[in-house]
Amino acid sequence: MDSYTLENVVKGVANHYRIDILFLLSSNPDLSVEEIANHCGAGYKTIAVHLRKMTSSGLVEKRQYGRRKEHNLSNRGKQVLSLLRTIK
Repeated sequence: MDSYTLENVVKGVANHYRIDILFLLSSNPDLSVEEIANHCGAGYKTIAVHLRKMTSSGLVEKRQYGRRKEHNLSNRGKQVLSLLRTIK
């Protein structure tokens, strides 16, 4: 992984909501934006912005089923979460 890509990944996790989302999705896959917002105690728009950044960083994958969009950790997201667990 080149340094530009690594910077993008680090920025993708550099927020307390994003870290909470990583831990949440690891134990509760297939959540919608609204469900994640409820778990995090944050607004829908706030979480949607964070999920967009996490998706563009390759940490989260999004699947659409009709009108419902579900979010899961990507392999990269799982690797970052594993690193965070060693630091925690």
